[in-house]
Amino acid sequence: MTRSLRITTVVDAARARIATARLAAAYGVPALERTRLTSALSAHLRQCLTKGGTWRLTLQTTAAPTDEGLLHVEVTPARGTGLATAQTQWRMTVRCPEAADPAGAAAVADDPTVLSEALLGADEDTALVLEKLAEQEDLVTFHREELHQTNQGVLALHAELDAAGRAQREAFAAERKARTEAESARRRLTFLADASAVLTASLNHHEIVRRLPDLLVPEYARSVDVWLFDDEDRHRPAPHPAAAVLAARTGRPQYAADHPGGLPGVDDQPPSALDPARPLLCIPLPTRRAPLGVLTLSPPGGRWDPDDAVMLIELTRRASIAIDNARRFEHNRDIAETLQRALLTNLPATPGLSLAARYLPATHGLNIGGDWYDAFTQPDGSLITVIGDVTGHGLHAAVMMSQLRTALRAYAVDGGSPGQLLTRLHTFLHHLQPDLYATAVIARFRPGDPTLTWAAAGHPPPVLRTPDGQVHTLDAKPGAMLGIPLRQKIADHTAPLAPGSTLALYTDGLVERRARGIDPGIERLADALGSFGPAELDADLEGAADGILTPLLSDSERDDDVCLLLCHLRA
Repeated sequence: MTRSLRITTVVDAARARIATARLAAAYGVPALERTRLTSALSAHLRQCLTKGGTWRLTLQTTAAPTDEGLLHVEVTPARGTGLATAQTQWRMTVRCPEAADPAGAAAVADDPTVLSEALLGADEDTALVLEKLAEQEDLVTFHREELHQTNQGVLALHAELDAAGRAQREAFAAERKARTEAESARRRLTFLADASAVLTASLNHHEIVRRLPDLLVPEYARSVDVWLFDDEDRHRPAPHPAAAVLAARTGRPQYAADHPGGLPGVDDQPPSALDPARPLLCIPLPTRRAPLGVLTLSPPGGRWDPDDAVMLIELTRRASIAIDNARRFEHNRDIAETLQRALLTNLPATPGLSLAARYLPATHGLNIGGDWYDAFTQPDGSLITVIGDVTGHGLHAAVMMSQLRTALRAYAVDGGSPGQLLTRLHTFLHHLQPDLYATAVIARFRPGDPTLTWAAAGHPPPVLRTPDGQVHTLDAKPGAMLGIPLRQKIADHTAPLAPGSTLALYTDGLVERRARGIDPGIERLADALGSFGPAELDADLEGAADGILTPLLSDSERDDDVCLLLCHLRA
């Protein structure tokens, strides 16, 4: 459909505008689009009227009325007016979504009143749009107010979230700090427990002093110096910081540096003149009587953490206890060993019989004082050899050993066989110390008698080497241990004794091993004794004793005394 309108006057322009608006409404063009179309058309028509002349408005649709199409609106100068240029043409296209009756839609009355009313009605779209715009403006105002309130709520929510986040961060920081402090405390307690176990594992105070730097450097100290008062008395004294001397005199820890230490329980002092640039922590080694010495430390960094300082003071106290206990142990061990050696017999010289004895104190623990040997002659000229072991260790065992030795010699003056002597010794020990026991072996050699008489009470059996090199274990039924609450009569046993024979008496420290028992050790002793030739035993019985000890003790921890007594009947 195509329609043309001729425009010369304002009325023509109004009629054209109205016709365009009605036609657009008939074709279902939205109100907003119609308003834009009519507004643009009005603006262009005003320009055309200003220029004057005759203009033509062409309305054209490109599809049937029943189909959706396009509405083309075009304003061009009329022919013959001399205005036909590209700049004077105007064209606009809108979509037409609905069908309509184009003949009725575009009709406009010629009556001026009707035309005026129609002209006014042509602006209904504009009024509708303005009304819609007013409604939308109210809606926008409402939404703007709602948005403002929402923004205020969002800001308040952000403030609450920020406060909650800040509180959560502070809680996380506090929890992290508490976890760090707990981990540090656990680490210090673990170190203190492990270090205490290391220090108390040794009974040698020099070894304990040597272990302290290994424990503390480099985590808790850069350098460690241990000043023991007794050691300084035996060696050339060395210069010590004034803070260490003050700690020794007052018994309180001292901190010497050019800045306050702020360490709990520690007195601050000026820096040391020996090394002013190095801070020093001087901790006395306390005991129940007086300090043993002073432990001087320098920090691994600039200064110590107060909790680390408290831990170091506690470790020093434990180290002092360990050193004091080790010294007491060493003192008691030295006394027991001295007493033990003083009570051991000088072997007698007997024609035709060679004797060699060895005594080795234990090297681990206070296990000395229980093993003993003896050899003496009876009034009839026979030689009594004995070896024994008192249960228990230390000074008490050494004293009991000396009493048994003295009692045995006294009983032997009246004569008696080895079994009779052990029976009397059993009765003596039971009445003297009911809670103390002992084991022993007694062997008697008579001049010119080719028979060995022996008796045992709970002791490892003697080992006899015959002149042909054969070794026999004298394992006839022994008596029970001496001192047990049991009446017993210990029997005598005999064995042939030819010239060139060698009898070995020993204590369990020579042959017994915790992992293997005693029987393998006795077999090793028999093998060692059988490895010597008769000439070696005749010529050097002392060397044979050393040759037996060396292989048998090569795998021993020496946690018990060792006694060996060799009796060789010369050929």
